Amino acid sequence: MGQRIHFVVDPQGWCCMGLIIFVWLYNTIFIPKVILFPHYEEGNISVVAVFCYYFCSLFCIASLFRASVADPGELPENPKIPVTEREYWELCNKCNMMRPKRSHHCSRCGHCVRRMDHHCPWINNCVGEDNHWLFLQLCFYTQILSSYTLILEFCHYYYFLPLKKEDWDAFAFRHELALLRISAFMGLIILGGISRLFYTQLMGIFTDTTSIEKMSNCCEDISRPRKPWQQTFSEVFGTHWKILWFIPFRQRQPLRVPYHFANHV
Repeated sequence: MGQRIHFVVDPQGWCCMGLIIFVWLYNTIFIPKVILFPHYEEGNISVVAVFCYYFCSLFCIASLFRASVADPGELPENPKIPVTEREYWELCNKCNMMRPKRSHHCSRCGHCVRRMDHHCPWINNCVGEDNHWLFLQLCFYTQILSSYTLILEFCHYYYFLPLKKEDWDAFAFRHELALLRISAFMGLIILGGISRLFYTQLMGIFTDTTSIEKMSNCCEDISRPRKPWQQTFSEVFGTHWKILWFIPFRQRQPLRVPYHFANHV
């Protein structure tokens, strides 16, 4: 069964996501035009470097779109509560619906989300149980793409041999310095912000706590022992195969684990 498409009507989210897509398009168009292809034609870099850049760019935009339209774990109006799990469900005081513990009501989306971490305007969607793995992939590949872009720009000026430019009338070469400075500025800003976010997300998975739980200081109220990190990551990504944690072109299969945890100390 395919994953349900989730679309949030939020103009602020559209603007934030549009800005991210603009930065992605900017670097995907101008970096190959100014650096990759000219240096490849003159033998300064190999075709592998060009392929890797587009590979990172593809995985970055794929994880962005999938995290944006994926259902984060919205609860249905009349959820079927397993008999063995009823004591781990509670009533939401905002929408008056039963929900499993560790769920949260998103005021921007207007519904409860299972194991909601936070609402992210940059993907115009909540980050919850069913799309958290895509959000992690987005952070991971954005860091790689930003770092790769900054390395290419550094090598272009300080390492590679000067280009024997022929088409001096082309826009990309007439404004090369300005274009690459803008790219470097955007790359540094995004890399700094995403790296910090990615670190907090990883720490949250290692400790099995969401961002909302950390902010509300309710982690001590959740009576559950600490899980091994392999299990927490497997639950987020929906598979024990670690190689699949890096692939956004797949369907997540939730592991059959209860909403509480009492098997490991």
